[in-house]
Amino acid sequence: MHSSKSSVLISLFFLGVALCFFIVVILLILLLRLIKTETLLKIMHYKDSTQVVNHLSSNLHAISHFDFQTLKKATKDFNQKNKLGSGGFGPVYQGVLDDGRVIAVKQLSVGKSKQGESEFLAEVKMITNIQHKNLVRLIGCCSEGSQRLLVYEYMENKSLDTLIYGGNETVTLSWNTRFQIILGVARGLQYLHEDSHSRIIHRDIKASNILLDGKFQPKIGDFGLAKFFPEDQAYLSTKVAGTRGYTAPEYAIRGELSEKADIYSYGVLVLEIISCRKNTDHELSSEQQYLPEYAWRLNKQSKLIDLVDEKLKTEENFTETEVLNVCYIALLCLQSEPNLRPAMSEVVGMLVSKNKPTNIPETPAFLNHRSPTNSNAVVSKDLSSSTSLSISVLQDVSANAHSQPENHET
Repeated sequence: MHSSKSSVLISLFFLGVALCFFIVVILLILLLRLIKTETLLKIMHYKDSTQVVNHLSSNLHAISHFDFQTLKKATKDFNQKNKLGSGGFGPVYQGVLDDGRVIAVKQLSVGKSKQGESEFLAEVKMITNIQHKNLVRLIGCCSEGSQRLLVYEYMENKSLDTLIYGGNETVTLSWNTRFQIILGVARGLQYLHEDSHSRIIHRDIKASNILLDGKFQPKIGDFGLAKFFPEDQAYLSTKVAGTRGYTAPEYAIRGELSEKADIYSYGVLVLEIISCRKNTDHELSSEQQYLPEYAWRLNKQSKLIDLVDEKLKTEENFTETEVLNVCYIALLCLQSEPNLRPAMSEVVGMLVSKNKPTNIPETPAFLNHRSPTNSNAVVSKDLSSSTSLSISVLQDVSANAHSQPENHET
């Protein structure tokens, strides 16, 4: 009888424990449901923000830290009328600080993924380690809650693409101004590749990433995709990033990245500046659609002058020889074999001398006999010991691999 009573007590004890555990679980579930999702997100963002601030505090001392309300006020609550453009990682707005300074604010879209976060840290770290008159200057940043913003000096003449793609009929760039831009970008790249204490590859040289100040002095902007490059390596094997039409063949096809990829992009950019058109335009005839290919064919036919913007030819002081020499330098930058492309210091030297380069450019990667059975096939053909790649393949691979569309980054 006593044993039976003890068994009942033990059973009741364990039943009570189980019931209490069940009640605690139910209460926890109800508590979690009562807490708003926004509160949890704030806690998470606070943790992320603290990590970012710690990173900035320990590594960056040359820029200002803005609070979000200051930048919100400066841009009039990020008013669409103040929007300068949109990039792959968020919009850019014009703003005015309380002290009267005009700024450009890039609002990074962190979103659900951490890509925006990594781009934010990469760009801040990159640009605070470099300083040159032809590189855009980062004034400060904001890391508050979920907000990630970069504050740049404001460039009065915005980005180069707004002037050379026909959208601005009120401003015509003279040859002297175009040459100033071409030389300034070359000097900026020379600094990144050869003169800065860390070797840097930009990876996204294009018209919309060239900003122009009040005197049309160029500054290279948007370092979100830039990479520090080891001094002891010829190239890096990495995921392709950049913009369609500017990507070097060895990078687009094989993922082999070096400073020569920037030099190829620079060559495309120079041709755009001289011709005042985009590198790819499907509204033109088939032989004119891809600018580098068209330029090469004109050069072989001794008709390179046909590439030059008609507005330049009407200038009183137009010097055909000087313009064609710069076109020739661009073709040297577009050679399919990376080692054949000149270093940026050599490009600067050729531009300053204003003499025709003595080197003869090899046939570019995009010129070859296309496969009759498959226009998308990679066709290998020995052209002066270089591998020639089909332009259709180069463009298709680039389109699929590029992470960033055309934009007006600041």
